[in-house]
Amino acid sequence: MKSLLFLVLISVCWAEPHPSNSSLENERIIHIQENGPRLLVVAEQAKLFSHRGGNVTLPCKFYHEHTSTAGSGNHKIRVKWTKLTSDYLKEVDVFVAMGHHRKSYGNYQGRVFLRESSENDASLIITNIILEDYGRYKCEVIEGLEDDTAVVALNLEGVVFPYSPRLGRYNLNFHEAQRACLDQDSVIASFDQLYDAWRSGMDWCNAGWLSDGSVQYPITKPREPCGGKNTVPGVRNYGFWDKEKSRYDVFCFTSNFNGRFYYLIHPTKLTYDEAVQACLKDGAQIAKVGQIFAAWKLLGYDRCDAGWLADGSVRYPISRPRKRCSPNEAAVRFVGFPDKKHKLYGVYCFRAYN
Repeated sequence: MKSLLFLVLISVCWAEPHPSNSSLENERIIHIQENGPRLLVVAEQAKLFSHRGGNVTLPCKFYHEHTSTAGSGNHKIRVKWTKLTSDYLKEVDVFVAMGHHRKSYGNYQGRVFLRESSENDASLIITNIILEDYGRYKCEVIEGLEDDTAVVALNLEGVVFPYSPRLGRYNLNFHEAQRACLDQDSVIASFDQLYDAWRSGMDWCNAGWLSDGSVQYPITKPREPCGGKNTVPGVRNYGFWDKEKSRYDVFCFTSNFNGRFYYLIHPTKLTYDEAVQACLKDGAQIAKVGQIFAAWKLLGYDRCDAGWLADGSVRYPISRPRKRCSPNEAAVRFVGFPDKKHKLYGVYCFRAYN
């Protein structure tokens, strides 16, 4: 569009008397304005932070460079919001508006609206934010042959955690990794999310899938089994692998939740099936791995009792390291995947708010 605009140059000319010599009646100063008023699209903030279940406004306003007005009046303004993907050749449609016509797409339907606080306001309101809303958004404004864009990043507060299934280490292809995260109340993490987690001290030696199809892992304490003890700390990158055939762990991302996470006080320890039923009897469901990580990281949940989770694993969250309860670090401690029929543990439950 912009290349076409470059080729179609519209010149606006006008004349006025020369101010310094009134006797030169036929002399004029010629003003030339090429291309007319140029359309500009501006985002007042390049990055915003929110959380799952919240609302956010992605800022976007448009102007004409030479007139400081919202539009020339000759053409209808078309506003289009898209979400950028890790493959920069692809975009996901979010919202389009032209005149009185409005259309939203996919899981954004019913959740996105234009703010329209003024005639040049194209800001997008996203309500009831979900984990998949994380990412970079492009605001494009089109008027006739002119158009311009601005990009806004939406970050979510949350926690990245490594995940491997009951089968053990390196057993997930990319698509199975995506499903594994969804099953645990999370989504597959992006590189930026993993990088932020590494900067916050995350150290994990097993390589895992990320949302762009790459396989990476974060190291804060270099050592022989993890790239060598003489290497520098960082996020190690295995590169991009076959999404169908290659198998690794996965890094998942989750945010806060609309509910209550808790350890169920019960007179006896339970098998897995008994734990599931005990949560149901208490008006809840057995908690997921993403929920125990969110409660630990975002709410400071601390409990030294090992308990069943929905995937059949047994874990417990420690926010205050102490003797016999993760003495060296705050962490969600992983006990393993015990025999569901014979091993006895407590249980962590989750009750969603209406």
